[in-house]
Amino acid sequence: ESLVAEVIDNTTSRGRTLRFLFDGSYEEFRETLMALGNTPLPKYIQREAEATDVERYQTIYAENEGAVAAPTAGLHFSRELIKRLEIKGIRFAEVTLHTGLGTFRPIEVEDLSKHKMDAEYYRIDDTACKIVNRAKEYGHRVCSIGTTTMRAMESSFTAQKFLKPSEGWTNMFIHPPYDFNIADALVTNFHLPKTSLLIMTCAFAGYELTMEAYKKAIKDKYRFFSYGDALLII
Repeated sequence: ESLVAEVIDNTTSRGRTLRFLFDGSYEEFRETLMALGNTPLPKYIQREAEATDVERYQTIYAENEGAVAAPTAGLHFSRELIKRLEIKGIRFAEVTLHTGLGTFRPIEVEDLSKHKMDAEYYRIDDTACKIVNRAKEYGHRVCSIGTTTMRAMESSFTAQKFLKPSEGWTNMFIHPPYDFNIADALVTNFHLPKTSLLIMTCAFAGYELTMEAYKKAIKDKYRFFSYGDALLII
């Protein structure tokens, strides 16, 4: 009884876009949402969300609200690890992509070119572009932390394959064969079968190498999915 919403559109992943009708400030609206909702854990985590998930299912560098899921490669980073990497001379550049529910939607078509991704909001500022492009100019490695970051960067680059500032909505679906333009390394978790995340990983590492890594992960009982282990593709 505390919220009224109007359905204004359908999404490609069988969801709905809602317009909330709320008489009050944004902060009051946000508090109402927080009181009614809970942390949107992926469906394969077979338990109710707990208070600790508010912190655990979040990267330490999260800044802008809007995603429905954490970019899980980032969950592997602690403040201590980032500091150790910075001491080694590694620079961090931050981009925003608000992960949508379409990320978890299984691919249901044989022809990958016919799969439609939900549009997700992204923002890449000038500061991030300067850090990344300087690294590329000097021949340093650019490592994308997660497929979410990769999709944002691949949605905004110049003809010379440099990152350019932009913001907007991207429904880019990266699948083999694909030439990546910005990053030459990728940290990513072990993903569910038939998802756009696994397909992007195969596009980056090659299908055979990716399957080889997954077979080893299964054999050695690595942990999969959101709270699982990560792999580094060089």
